[in-house]
Amino acid sequence: MSRHYRVGQIVPSSNVTMETEIPAVFRDRERHYDERFTFHSSRMRMKTVTKEELALMDRDSDRCAVELSDAAMDVIGYACLVAIMSVGLGYHRESQARLRQVTVDNGHPCSVISSAGALVEGLSILNAKRIALITPYRKPLTNLVCQYLESEGFEVLDAISLEIPDNLEVARQDPMAPVDLADRLNLANVDTLIASACVQMPSLPAVSALQAKTGIPTLSASVATSYRMLKELDLDTHMPGFGALFE
Repeated sequence: MSRHYRVGQIVPSSNVTMETEIPAVFRDRERHYDERFTFHSSRMRMKTVTKEELALMDRDSDRCAVELSDAAMDVIGYACLVAIMSVGLGYHRESQARLRQVTVDNGHPCSVISSAGALVEGLSILNAKRIALITPYRKPLTNLVCQYLESEGFEVLDAISLEIPDNLEVARQDPMAPVDLADRLNLANVDTLIASACVQMPSLPAVSALQAKTGIPTLSASVATSYRMLKELDLDTHMPGFGALFE
């Protein structure tokens, strides 16, 4: 008999990508394994990707964790990478621990991961040293992401900022766009490529295509988040089609 898991997501109110890309990974996994999954979200208000609005949004994450734990999730993912990284260096650890405690205090203890922490951990698993990345953010926010990753021990050799502040416009980007955008990156000496360092910018089908094109191990924020959720559930993560982490 297959086991069923409840997967919770804390998402910005304008995010429409994590509720498609994360389930897509899990649905593909259902083709290979017996486990089954349902998906549940709680939302934090955010329309424009600015440091100020991200900070206000993050304050709602505790409420979201309470709401999701009311439904006894098996794992919860905080699905806004830049909101975590713009607060301060290493903040994903503080955020994850605090939100985990919220679920404990609510009587339904649950593992809580964040897309920011998942990306850091995914890069570590791939033994990344020198990375390049693509973001939809304005350059100051991209710089914060780069500084955050460098504080975790990775050298950012190049980055692309698409300069899109409207979060819904970010979601309208072509999911295969990173394959062509990577041509603008200097990939010399890069050992790991981040197809999208944003969980709102679609990229799921581009990850394996970009890896095949460049020969460089490739992941994205949403792929790393899916991987980390599965690891928290103690489930096998070997699947084709989602880049180096799942291989």
